[in-house]
Amino acid sequence: MIAAGVLLSALSGCALIEDLERRLLAPEPQPQATTAPDPAAPRQAPLPTRHFEAIAADEEVLGAVQVLFARHENTLVQLAREHDLGYEELRLANPGVDVWLPGEGTPVYLPTMYIVPVAPRDGIVLNLPSMRLLYFADDAVTSHPVGIGREGWATPTGRAEITGKARDPVWYPPASVRAEHAELGDPLPSVVPPGPDNPLGAFAMGLSMPGYLIHGTNKPAGVGMRVSHGCIRLYPEDIAALFERVLSGTPVHIVDEPVLAGWRDGELYLEIHVPLAEDARDLTVEAERVIAAAFERAGVAAVAIDAELIARIVSERRGIPFPILSPGPGIDGYLASARIVENTIPAAVAETTARDDPAAGEPGAQTP
Repeated sequence: MIAAGVLLSALSGCALIEDLERRLLAPEPQPQATTAPDPAAPRQAPLPTRHFEAIAADEEVLGAVQVLFARHENTLVQLAREHDLGYEELRLANPGVDVWLPGEGTPVYLPTMYIVPVAPRDGIVLNLPSMRLLYFADDAVTSHPVGIGREGWATPTGRAEITGKARDPVWYPPASVRAEHAELGDPLPSVVPPGPDNPLGAFAMGLSMPGYLIHGTNKPAGVGMRVSHGCIRLYPEDIAALFERVLSGTPVHIVDEPVLAGWRDGELYLEIHVPLAEDARDLTVEAERVIAAAFERAGVAAVAIDAELIARIVSERRGIPFPILSPGPGIDGYLASARIVENTIPAAVAETTARDDPAAGEPGAQTP
C-alpha cells in the first residue's frame, strides 16, 4: 500500500487536485450497494459503444459499464457482436457465465468502458492485450474490437502507417501459411478471389509493416480472439465504417499494455487484461508502475490505495476499469450499480450454431 494520506504537489490549485482532496481527505458517505443488479429495475437504452464525440485531447476514460439480463436463447457470441465487443472481452468480463447458455435473467456485464492506452493520439491506436482499436480524428474517438495474431504468429508492436486500401480484396496466401495448411491436410490455393470464402472480407487496409493488414473477416465469431496469422481483423460492419474514414498515410500505433490506469472526474480507474501468452511481466509490479505514472500525471506525490482491491483486480483480469481511490462498495457493488440496459437482440433470433463456436478449432485460424 502506498503511504497513507495525500501529499499534494505545487499543482494543488488545479481542479483535479482539488477533487482528489475532496474525495480522499473528506470522503462523502457512500450509499450501501447491493451485490447484483436489480432485475426489476427499469431498463434504459444502451449507450453508444462505437463512436464518442467531443472528446478532450487529454481525456483518459471513455464510455461506461453497462449490464443487461440474458434471454434463454442468448449466447455471449450474439451479445458481443450486438454491442461491438470481442468474444474474449465479454467472456472475461463475466466469469462463471456459460458462454452458450447464460440462462434466462442472468446479468451480463458489458465492458463498454475503456481506458485509453499510453500512445500518440494521431490516428489508430491498437492495444493487443485488450484486443481493441481506437481511431482518433479531430475531437472524436472510434472504438472497435479486433482479432489479432495467435501465439507463434503474434501481431507485431510498433508504429506503422496505412499504405493503401482495397475493396473486395484478393488474398494471396504467403508461402509460410500455405505450407502450414499443407501439413495439416488443408491445402490453400495460391489466390483467393473476393467473395464469401475470402478471409479478408470486403475491405482491407495495408500497413507499412510488410505482410500485415487491417481487414474484415468471413468468420466474425473470431473477432476478439487470437486466431489470425498476425493480421488485424474487425467485424464486417466495423471495417466498412472505418474504411470510409481512414486515409492512406494514417499513423497506426500498436502497443502491448495489459495494465491501464486513467483519470475521470478526479477518480483513478485501473483496468487489467490477460497479457499475451508471450508476456512474462508481473502484473502486480506493472500495476504499481502504471498507478505511479498516473499520479505523476496528476501532480500527486503519494496516496493510500487498498492493496486488497488492487490484488483482486489484478487477479481477476476482467478488462473492466474499476475505481481505486474513493471509499466505496467494492468491485461487486460497483458492478451492481452499472447502467441497466435493454436486451436489444430480438427474441426470435436463433441460437448461434456450433460452426460459429469460437472455441471450436479457432475459427479463421487459417486467415491472414
